[in-house]
Parts: sequence; structure tokens; C-alpha cells
Amino acid sequence: MPKSLPYHPYKISNLKDPAYSAGYLTEIFEEEAGDLELGIMPKALRDVFEALGKLNMSDEEASLHLEKLDVLLSQNGSATIYALANWLNALGLKLTVAVEEGDKGEDEGSVGGAELAEVGNV
Repeated sequence: MPKSLPYHPYKISNLKDPAYSAGYLTEIFEEEAGDLELGIMPKALRDVFEALGKLNMSDEEASLHLEKLDVLLSQNGSATIYALANWLNALGLKLTVAVEEGDKGEDEGSVGGAELAEVGNV
């Protein structure tokens, strides 16, 4: 019987691709938004950090950046979204808002017709 490989190292190796990380977080945000008490979103952010942060930062910067995640996840209020956008930006990712697939029938000039909006890239 063939041995199976541990999942976590496999997942981290895939998350080293920024496009894969972006898709992974998008899926987590869309699917788990209502289940915040499960702690899936913080775990997903830490996994992406493990894959991308260590590549893009010194050990000291990485440690400080991970501490920032713990602080921003404990915050409430509208500033949290901007803090998350800045946190992701340091990993080479950006927080975006896209039109839901079911809303394709809107007029091109309407507010809903915009395909993408960026948050926090100042």
C-alpha cells in the first residue's frame, strides 16, 4: 500500500505560488465568511504567511508581520479591513472585491457593472 504524503507541506508548497494563494484566500473568504467562530480564516491567513512571508521577508520582519495578524484579527471596526489589506499587500497580494457571478445581467455603466475594486493599496 503506498504511503500518503502529509497534507500541510503539500499545501504550503502550493501556496508559494501567489496566484494559488490568492485563489485559496478568495475561496476561504467566500465560503467561510459566516463561520468565523471556526477559526478557518485565521488559519488560512497563517498558511499563506508561512508560504509567502518567509520568502519575502527577513526573520525579524516575518515575526513582526505575524504579530500584526494576531492584532488585526482581534480588532473590530472598519479599520480592520484596511489593516488586512495592508497585511496582505506586504505578502505581494491585494484584497479585492468582485462582482458576484449571478449579477452579470446589470448595465455596463451601473455601480454593479464594475468588475473589480481594490482596497487599501495606498
